[in-house]
Amino acid sequence: MTLAEAPSPGFCSTVIGGRWLSFPVSPEPFPWCCCCRHRRHRLLCGNMVCFRLSPVPGSGLVLLCLVLGAVSSYALELNLTDSEKATCLYAKWQMNFTICYETTSKNYTTVNISDLGNATYSGSICGDYQNTSKIAVQFESGFSWAVNFSKEASTYSIDSISFTYDTRDNTTFPDAKEKGLFTVYDTVAFGIPLNDIFRCNSISTLEKNCVTQHYWDVHVQAFVQNGTVSTKEFLCDKDKTSTTVVPTTVPSPTTTPTPKEKPEIGSYSVNNGNGTCLLATMGLQLNITQDKVASVININPNTTDFTGSCHSQTALLRLNSSNIKYLDFVFAVENENRFYLKEVNVSMYLVNGSVFRIENNNLTYWDAPLGSSYMCNKEQTVSVSGAFQINTFDLRIQPFNVIEGKYSTAEECSGDSDLNFLIPVAVGVALGFLIIVVFISYMIGRRKSRTGYQSV
Repeated sequence: MTLAEAPSPGFCSTVIGGRWLSFPVSPEPFPWCCCCRHRRHRLLCGNMVCFRLSPVPGSGLVLLCLVLGAVSSYALELNLTDSEKATCLYAKWQMNFTICYETTSKNYTTVNISDLGNATYSGSICGDYQNTSKIAVQFESGFSWAVNFSKEASTYSIDSISFTYDTRDNTTFPDAKEKGLFTVYDTVAFGIPLNDIFRCNSISTLEKNCVTQHYWDVHVQAFVQNGTVSTKEFLCDKDKTSTTVVPTTVPSPTTTPTPKEKPEIGSYSVNNGNGTCLLATMGLQLNITQDKVASVININPNTTDFTGSCHSQTALLRLNSSNIKYLDFVFAVENENRFYLKEVNVSMYLVNGSVFRIENNNLTYWDAPLGSSYMCNKEQTVSVSGAFQINTFDLRIQPFNVIEGKYSTAEECSGDSDLNFLIPVAVGVALGFLIIVVFISYMIGRRKSRTGYQSV
């Protein structure tokens, strides 16, 4: 078999066989997910396949898997053609994912997969009425992902999706307790009109067996007719909701939450094989709005567990408790000399029993130089979305380059800096006023002395 390199930024080749997998079911159709590490893409296919993988500036999570995790974001685009070089399968999507696993020290840690590296794509098939259509992706380090499609008279279906990862890869899963291949699999069985392209720009999350996946900007059409990708879109439910016309009736006002006292300050840390790699001290107050009802929740550090992971370009702090499945803070390195809070993800149970879930991988908070910590004693608000904000109190964080388990010199937030600037100004003004008072008193006393001598 020979491989032909296609014009940048991708590869095209001729495929010989390939192994396909499928993924877990999702509340949203087409739960794309895949994973790989630090490599560039290569393609193996039975028909002519062109697959492009290119970074998307300003993103952090992308792909079919997740952490949301993730710091880098990639747009994947697949154009599969038949023997006559007519397009038979088209797909374009973004994704990323997070995998948690148990270590030999009986702690749980999390790895974020957002950097798609070298991969092979073997087994992609156009399909027909008798055979399924497939998209298959195989990454190094034992990662595999695939999705299968089937065709009926007037519809095609996303049948199944599977994802496999290998904890024997010590680079990706250091100190894993259980070594081997693990697969998450489920049947999707989601139907789409035959000549429509499926679209889901909204972020969807899939969780199963300690694997969390985020995927968005999904466009896919299997069994393309006459080699032309359709312009008629079949939307996922979330995209339908986002385009719904706003009703003319006046909505009921949002319930005002009962004010909460200042939360207790908690100390959190993450350890890797070399010791402490992340330090955090902060009081956390969650502001949540769902169904026009607002609530305020203080995080109690005494009943909150924490874990995380550290890598050269990313770091994760994950909090969880009886009602919080996870509250993730994902940090990233910028320009090799600064760090910042790039992503916050939360999934928790509210008082009414409903699940509240929000992800945002495009934040820019808590910026400081590498090798230092970030500090802000004043109350600060991290706006994750319109429905979710986090108030922080007495914050200090260092997600990279922790030495001997201690904070490095802190870069203070503007609020603290302004306060520190006002203190010497106030002292200077007070001293100036005192000098003026002393001078005036001296002049008055001197005049009185002269008047006394003249009287004599």
